Amino acid sequence: MKLGRISVPSPDGDQIRIVAVRPDEGRVIDLARAYALGRQAQYATPDAARRLAAAHFPSSMAAAIAAGSAFLDAAHWAVDQAADDASLPIDGLSWVAAVDPPVIRDGLTFPAHMKGFHDRVGGGLPNPQLFKTPGYFKGSTGVVYGHDEEIPYPSYSEYVDYELEMGLIVGAAGSNLTPDGARAHLFGVTIFNDFSARDVQGYEMAMSMGPQKCKDYAYGIGPWITTVDELPSTDGLRGVVRVNGEVWSETTAEGMIYTPEEMLAYVSINDRLQPGDLIGSGTLPNGSGLELDRRLSLGDVIELELEGVGVLRNRLSAEPDKAPWWPEPRPYPFGTPAN
Repeated sequence: MKLGRISVPSPDGDQIRIVAVRPDEGRVIDLARAYALGRQAQYATPDAARRLAAAHFPSSMAAAIAAGSAFLDAAHWAVDQAADDASLPIDGLSWVAAVDPPVIRDGLTFPAHMKGFHDRVGGGLPNPQLFKTPGYFKGSTGVVYGHDEEIPYPSYSEYVDYELEMGLIVGAAGSNLTPDGARAHLFGVTIFNDFSARDVQGYEMAMSMGPQKCKDYAYGIGPWITTVDELPSTDGLRGVVRVNGEVWSETTAEGMIYTPEEMLAYVSINDRLQPGDLIGSGTLPNGSGLELDRRLSLGDVIELELEGVGVLRNRLSAEPDKAPWWPEPRPYPFGTPAN
């Protein structure tokens, strides 16, 4: 099943609805409405049917996933009962991020991307530690964007880049998992665009604190999630990057150092996976503009396609997004810095 979230107008303001997506049929199915109609057909009152539907299909995808198998069972039942009466045309919808993750962790596990990155920035070879334990950072959940939402171009950067990744969506809580056990904790896969301010990334990473403003201004998530029953393996999935309709690169999800199951298991060591968490696979080979020596501009439209999922499309803002303040440098108290 493909599951996404849309925003629809209501008398009380815009509401977020979870939908089952049928791209080949050109429609989505409002699951709460379909479920309520199905229950009314079984003699539930309209108010009772809506209460039941709201419990199964809240605005939060993470909260819905947290219900475990009851969520997907209810989704399939709703589609079977009243899909036609709860359908909307797929064109013209207002999408939001496919999931509202409690935590974003973004990995780095495709050696070909690592090598391409280091070749471009002149930073030598990738760190050997990445071949000993999976590497990842944590990103802000407050700046997630869905399909067709505009991405603000941060005014502090002159080099904004995209990154095509698989977004692994956690389906069940768990700690200290093994890779064999972690498979049952994987809900599905979406497209994750780890937008990066490359010029800022260089000096932030040199602080040995991990990325900050070079990453935490936008994360693209969508257009929807494909559940693992429809996408049993991520190995070998094909990807395409288009900018303003031009193909910039074609790629394949091959050669991961660590499998998705191993990544989930590693994250869970003395930590806790939560339903709806997103773990980025790391950028697919040639899945960033940096590797191609190509740069985005204000107003560009980026399309990231992933086999089995769909196309995540976003436009960069036409003008820089200016913040009202930026910190002034402070005196360096340790003599003359090395750099």
